[in-house]
Amino acid sequence: MPGVTVVGVPTSAGAHHAGQDAAPGALRAAGLVDRMSAAGADVQDDGDLAGEVFTVDHANPGHRSLAAVVRVARIVADATEQVLRSGRIPLLIGGDCTITLGVVAGVRRIYPDTALAYFDGDADLATPTTTSGGILDAMGVAHLLGIADTDLARLDGPAPMLADDHLVLLGYDPGDPGSFNADILAAHPGVVHHAYHALRQAPEELAAEAVRTLASRSSALIVHFDVDAVDSGDLPLGNFPHYGTGVSLTDATTVLQTLCSSPKLAAIVLTEVNPSYDPSGQQLDRYVDAVATAITTALV
Repeated sequence: MPGVTVVGVPTSAGAHHAGQDAAPGALRAAGLVDRMSAAGADVQDDGDLAGEVFTVDHANPGHRSLAAVVRVARIVADATEQVLRSGRIPLLIGGDCTITLGVVAGVRRIYPDTALAYFDGDADLATPTTTSGGILDAMGVAHLLGIADTDLARLDGPAPMLADDHLVLLGYDPGDPGSFNADILAAHPGVVHHAYHALRQAPEELAAEAVRTLASRSSALIVHFDVDAVDSGDLPLGNFPHYGTGVSLTDATTVLQTLCSSPKLAAIVLTEVNPSYDPSGQQLDRYVDAVATAITTALV
């Protein structure tokens, strides 16, 4: 099996408030690296990159804290490239969802036809011109597709960072007006997308379909997993809670394992855990067990 290198990204710069910046440390303390090693994975922990903590930005209501988000994403891109060139799979633990743009930029330096499986409770299709909040981690996919036009869309070169047919969205809530836009998806028919209610019905089948589809179109696959793809009634860890939508933690484990089983796996990104929501540590323990099980079962 390929070796896995864990890289922490303690940032909440692109988020609604602070909290996810503490996730890398909390996930390590909950035993993420140790559990993966105990399951037989070759795991190396490279520590944390320089991060950013959420700050109020009244001056830029359409794209709050853009400079900080771009700064972190570029650091992530460099670290991702370095790990990949060493022959290992980077496992980025964040941190808010904007770190995935840095991962895409870093993998594309080696595999220009990189694809992304975006397993997330939000479609993240907001833009600076449509947003009411200006929160950049609700705009990640819009930036990847070149729909949103800021420096975040051009981390390493001209937009778009991803072609439409190199993206699969899994688990999003189509009823969330803050991050979902049916008109955008209609204008980008190459994007394969399955909302949470479809994923509930066939988690393994739809994840396997995503792997087959993207493997036929690309040389490398990035797997993004936002914890808010899990119903907050089951696992209340998502920085922006999603009660009543999403999938169960059991089904999320199946989806993540299936996605990471791709022979073209190049990187894994874990985002949006807010450890302050779980003072007892019981939910973090469940999350870590699920993630470690999914990744090691896929790779060992």
